[in-house]
Amino acid sequence: MASKLVLPWICRSDFSLLMRFVSSGIISNTMQINNSKVRLKMALIVWYLSLQLVGTHTEKFRTALTIKEGLDDLNIEEDAESDTEDMEVFYPTSKWQTLKPGQAVPAGSHVRLNLQTGQREAKLGEEEGLKYWTDGKRQGMVNQNAASFTPQELKEALKKFKKEADDFSKKDSEQDKESVRAQFRSMNELKKDMEALDLLVETDVQIMRKLLSKIGSINSTVDERVTALLDLEYLVHQVDNAQNLVTMGGLQLVTDALNSTDVRLQESAAFVLGSAVSGQLGSGDFSVFSNPTVQVEAFEGGALQKLLTLLATPRLISVKKKVLFALACLLRHFPFAQSHFVKHGGVQVLGELFQAQDAETLRVRIVTLLYDMITEKELISQHGTDAPPGSTNQERLRQYAEVSFLPMLAEQGWCGLVPELLASPDHDWREKALHTLLAMMPHCLTQYQQNPKLITSLSALQKQYQELVLTEETQGEEEGYFNEVLALVDSLVVKMH
Repeated sequence: MASKLVLPWICRSDFSLLMRFVSSGIISNTMQINNSKVRLKMALIVWYLSLQLVGTHTEKFRTALTIKEGLDDLNIEEDAESDTEDMEVFYPTSKWQTLKPGQAVPAGSHVRLNLQTGQREAKLGEEEGLKYWTDGKRQGMVNQNAASFTPQELKEALKKFKKEADDFSKKDSEQDKESVRAQFRSMNELKKDMEALDLLVETDVQIMRKLLSKIGSINSTVDERVTALLDLEYLVHQVDNAQNLVTMGGLQLVTDALNSTDVRLQESAAFVLGSAVSGQLGSGDFSVFSNPTVQVEAFEGGALQKLLTLLATPRLISVKKKVLFALACLLRHFPFAQSHFVKHGGVQVLGELFQAQDAETLRVRIVTLLYDMITEKELISQHGTDAPPGSTNQERLRQYAEVSFLPMLAEQGWCGLVPELLASPDHDWREKALHTLLAMMPHCLTQYQQNPKLITSLSALQKQYQELVLTEETQGEEEGYFNEVLALVDSLVVKMH
């Protein structure tokens, strides 16, 4: 199969070379051929070559050999002197540019060998549509085939996008409004309801008046009066409401309810009285605060005598719990009432209640009340000596001095009653009993030392809590609860010896 000959363009300087090539023997040999047809063909070839030479000279075509980069049948040797480590990237354009030795040509570029200069030249591939740009050290490439938009086209597209978004948002908004209307009432309806509520809004004082009216009415049933007392108890936790209760005469009404024959009214009335004189939110536990104004009014209204009577007579345990709560709140920070409590046999009443068979759940409450009264007097005695003469603290200190409480406890046998709580399995009961035993130590030391049951209990407790402390320490609790209880036991043992 004959290969196709591609003749390069030959410049005018090489015309003499062609003439020498023809005269060297090829044409002369051809002229010696006898066949006339062959001679005619050779003459045509010479004539054709002459025309091409004339056309080349007239049109002034550049002499070059164009090569497509990446052809498998053409290998071009790299300059041996080029350094691959310092290779420079060539950024082609639409025009032919001379390649420097070692420059890297991007893929898709056209490369040719200029036969006049002997140098390689390159330009962008027409099918790629890429344009390279440089700006100082910044370089980049733009795809010219990518779709482009005029500023007007972009504005129209943005308007269309905004319109579609507004339509979609408006549609969703209408649906949301309908959903809200279905679930909620209109503002007009709410305003009407609020106007109706404004007519029903009452102050605490107005509510307390209605409750007291229901409590004092002979037409009210026991259940209605009990319910009214419980509602009142919730309000009188606040100091101002408790004082308003005194102003409205309601405290005396509550105190009189302690004499009721119905146990539910007795229990509820004691609960309201305790909350009113304590002045602190809470129920059941003894409050650490007090409301002096209400305490004085309750004491003058005979509340102390009525409470002691309820504790001294047979009553339900539930009633005595609330009565004991009211008594503790009435005596707290009120030395004048404490003095009358001791004078009217209050210590003896608590002793009898402590030893009652059906009052075991009240024992820890009674011991807590005694401990609080002891420590309260001690704290006032320690901090009241710096008070200026004639001040309120000096008067309170004088009143506390008149309360002979610890001698009365020792005389009434409490040095032997309190240790009985140590037999309880409840750690809280034991802790409160240990605190009270230490507080009574100045007047009960001799009786403690002569009580073999107490000594045995302390020895057993000391051993038990030592083991519990070790358990706490293994669990990472170095200053745990049992460590505090053990410290109380050790302190009591040391003082007894």
